[in-house]
Amino acid sequence: MFPILSEIFFSGFMINSTFIRRTHLVQSFSVVFLYWKRKRMISNRESARRSRMRKQKHLDDLMTQLTQLQKQNHEIITNINFTTQHLLNVESENSVLRAQLNELTHRLQSLNEIISFLNDDHGDDDDDDDKTSIDFTQPAVADNIFLNPFHLAYLNQPIMASA
Repeated sequence: MFPILSEIFFSGFMINSTFIRRTHLVQSFSVVFLYWKRKRMISNRESARRSRMRKQKHLDDLMTQLTQLQKQNHEIITNINFTTQHLLNVESENSVLRAQLNELTHRLQSLNEIISFLNDDHGDDDDDDDKTSIDFTQPAVADNIFLNPFHLAYLNQPIMASA
């Protein structure tokens, strides 16, 4: 307790000039204390209000950011799905093109072998024999023609690519 207050309570209720003066000081102190307490309470309320406003603004900012990030996430997922579909289409087309490449490479190789075979068979024109005509009366020639895969009819059929 303050010395003035303790003296007032312990000295009894003497009515004299000292008591009145001290009572007036205590009352003044009480008024000042109440004024300070009220001022502090108002300041605390104002500070709490500002804190709540900051908190609400921060929450609103976070909600806005959440909405924006969700929108961006949706756009990214849409782009990923589109790109994935495009990738699958390109891979499918690439697979067809590779199959066609393999087929055409095989056909070219077969045609080159046929040309090479024909050039080897008919490249020597030193003999007076006509090698362009085939004599089926000789058994060795007939067997050679039917056993040689380059003389079979199925080689003239087109090869189609399947997708």
